Amino acid sequence: MKVHKEGRRILFVTLLVLLALNLLVFNFNKGADLVNRLFAGATVIIFLLILQFFRSPFRHLFTHEDLLLAPADGKVVVIENVFEPEYFEDERKQISIFMSPINVHVTRNPISGLVKYFKYHPGNYLVAWHPKSSTQNERTTVVVESDAGPLVLFRQIAGAMARRIVWYVNEGDEVSQGEEFGFIKFGSRVDVFVPIDAEVKVELGQKVKGGETVICQLKL
Repeated sequence: MKVHKEGRRILFVTLLVLLALNLLVFNFNKGADLVNRLFAGATVIIFLLILQFFRSPFRHLFTHEDLLLAPADGKVVVIENVFEPEYFEDERKQISIFMSPINVHVTRNPISGLVKYFKYHPGNYLVAWHPKSSTQNERTTVVVESDAGPLVLFRQIAGAMARRIVWYVNEGDEVSQGEEFGFIKFGSRVDVFVPIDAEVKVELGQKVKGGETVICQLKL
């Protein structure tokens, strides 16, 4: 287990602020040992909660050209055929994973291939499970031409708490399955769009692990 690079600055600043607050409280309540201990305990809990959010656990990654891996930790909340208007402009199968604040928030490439399209969209911060969050919230869209042939679209979506999306890919990049393509801070969602004939390997409500759980199989 390690701390993700996106959290190091936040954790350092948080630690300094909490230490300063503890010094102030102890200074103004020199005789109130119980209050001081309770406050110190509360700040430790706050720091640990933020620390766990930025954890980056080791994952046993594997690659296979026709299998899509979960792009993030979380729960499968959508499996349905939808019209995808941004890139394909036709019907695709959508698989969506909701990431709660206690999930690991590293986002990973679901498949290896060439990035054919990338776009960042500023937007709103509706709750991540809202049907319109996929098209109205702050988000990124990545389309990869997989090594297997079919194009796969995946989208980071900011939620009500997530106010910053980070990405590490650009058009023309070669990406490897399971490697990090970004990070979403404080809870959100990732949508994946695959061809209609792809075989889904997960169920609604199932918990998945980014880079490990197979979510569907492409038809070659």
